[in-house]
Amino acid sequence: MYLLQMSELDQLKPIQKNNFNRMTLVKTKSEELLERRSNVVANGVGVFNTATVREAKGAIIIDEDGRELIDFAGGIGVVNAGHCPEPVVKAIQEQAAKYIHTSFNVVTYEPYIKLCEELAEILPHGEKTKAMLVSTGAEAVENAIKIARQATGKQGVLCFTGAFHGRTMMAMTLTSKINYKTGCGPFAPEVYRLPFPNFYRYSEAKDMDEFVKNELHRLHESSYNLVQPENLAAIILEPVQGEGGFNVVPPKYLEGLREYCTKHNIMLILDEIQSGFARTGKWAAWQHYNVKPDISTYAKSLGSGMPISAILGRAEVMDAAAPGTIGGTYIGNPLSCVAASATIQFMKDENLNERGTEVGNIIRERFLRIMGECSEVGDVRGLGAMVAIEFVKNGDPKKPNAEICSEVIKGCAERGLVLLSAGTFKNVIRVLAPLVITNDQLNQGLDILESEIKKASAKTI
Repeated sequence: MYLLQMSELDQLKPIQKNNFNRMTLVKTKSEELLERRSNVVANGVGVFNTATVREAKGAIIIDEDGRELIDFAGGIGVVNAGHCPEPVVKAIQEQAAKYIHTSFNVVTYEPYIKLCEELAEILPHGEKTKAMLVSTGAEAVENAIKIARQATGKQGVLCFTGAFHGRTMMAMTLTSKINYKTGCGPFAPEVYRLPFPNFYRYSEAKDMDEFVKNELHRLHESSYNLVQPENLAAIILEPVQGEGGFNVVPPKYLEGLREYCTKHNIMLILDEIQSGFARTGKWAAWQHYNVKPDISTYAKSLGSGMPISAILGRAEVMDAAAPGTIGGTYIGNPLSCVAASATIQFMKDENLNERGTEVGNIIRERFLRIMGECSEVGDVRGLGAMVAIEFVKNGDPKKPNAEICSEVIKGCAERGLVLLSAGTFKNVIRVLAPLVITNDQLNQGLDILESEIKKASAKTI
């Protein structure tokens, strides 16, 4: 940042101005890069953090000025295996020397088949599982909905508040947050929405069992005042909401949802795009529950940063889609396929599912301690290493405090910690650090975060 505003600089006497220019008004390389971005990149492309990157390894980002940053954002949950894991880099390099693209629709290649086999093994959906590959999380959601509609012969889709499913037309319609789709309508038809069972925000002193009972009653009541189940092809849900603020679905609610879908021939789609691949301590968050989806979607950390996503489901469901109705030109690009296979093997070799649990316990313990010392912290929640801390005013779950959240993120950025906010009201800090982060790096980042939370909290007293 400039040490003085340009308007202040203009007020200096000429000699002062010249000396100031020579001594202090020098842009960093990061500032120059961000200025170039502003000049040429469309404003609609969000800037969630002003960090830059020259290179990255493990859980450390080195910015354009050579400054080391601790990464608690993980490319929005994309680098669970860390930045540039060596086996993944090697697999990409070797594949690039063979062939880069043929289109799987035109020429069948082994990396696509191998990855689907590996995914079916670690993410079984019943007696036989089938998979398909595309490039992005939004594409995975779009194709999952098309498969569900063809499998059921129905059209309606039920989703939830707080959800984020992507920015393409159907995915954007399913996404809850208004700011992500301002001016983008009209939206896809036959989409209906219920409140996500957010216990912290909406329990109103009820215990969990009573709260879930009421929320399931709302689900069944929706058959009369929202959409008939005979018209529903799918219900789509994130077991742990990502952009929504790491809200975790209560186990009994998910079980009730599974029963409802089975009873009415509705496809239960679980969106694991942010919660998959060791982030919660398992390959998928649904594996923590006594529930299996009909269809599930994956992306982000599947490919360690290469663009790839997957849709998995029961074989008879996946095969319901007619030839040519799902897919695309770049489905399962071979470079991305080998990157994903290498990522899965790396996660197995490094026991990253176990490490996800360890990292989550460290973060949760620290966050709970902070909550006990700072009244502005209303909740700590998550699953595995998908942990968040929520800021509210006067301890009221319905009074989000986005201001303190923004101040904390800014303060952490100045001290070399890359963070992301989340939640409908941007009052939640989420941690998506690479799971290969060392305990020293993790605790160093948590020290910075705790310090900035206490500093911001002190200003509100």
